[in-house]
Amino acid sequence: MNDEPKRYHHGDLRRALLDAALDVLAEGQGWKFTLREIARRAGVSHTAAYKHFPDKAALLSELAAIGFERLRTDLDAALSNRSQASADSFVAMARAYVGFGLSNPNLYRLMFSADARQRANVRRDDRGEAALDILIEFIEMGQRSGWLREGDAREFAGAGWAHLHGLTLLMIDDLLAPKVGPNACEAAIAVLLEGLIASPQK
Repeated sequence: MNDEPKRYHHGDLRRALLDAALDVLAEGQGWKFTLREIARRAGVSHTAAYKHFPDKAALLSELAAIGFERLRTDLDAALSNRSQASADSFVAMARAYVGFGLSNPNLYRLMFSADARQRANVRRDDRGEAALDILIEFIEMGQRSGWLREGDAREFAGAGWAHLHGLTLLMIDDLLAPKVGPNACEAAIAVLLEGLIASPQK
């Protein structure tokens, strides 16, 4: 681990601490770090760090929220046309979801970990819900267009999220392709989409 202290601009200590923690996650260190270690990486005393994060759990909660915010941004960017839902845009969005997990494995694991939800008095903000909302909105658009099956869009989105989450973890741990083949991810996305498409009228 690089213990070189980082400089931060006055008044932006909170951001510096978050950046330092994100760096540790990106380096593959996981989140076994202490708040004191993150303060050292940010180039400040641990007492200064406690002014922004009373404990490590508060820091982890905010890191998870940042992860969901970044995931939402990636999903949003994958939808070239937010006003029209298509099979191609669904596949692009699903690939973006899995791609986010593969590019940020430790952050992705933290986002769904119990460690990020330890503090009962730290209210989980709307950033996690916002990522799910993109999938809900997409399904609702597809239903209005008639090519996605009728039903509760929120329930379908939840099922889709569970499918993509499991797929992402399997891909991160390299447990899918060796058993199923190199196209396992694309096949899993195709199966998910097929389950959402409306049956043709007889």
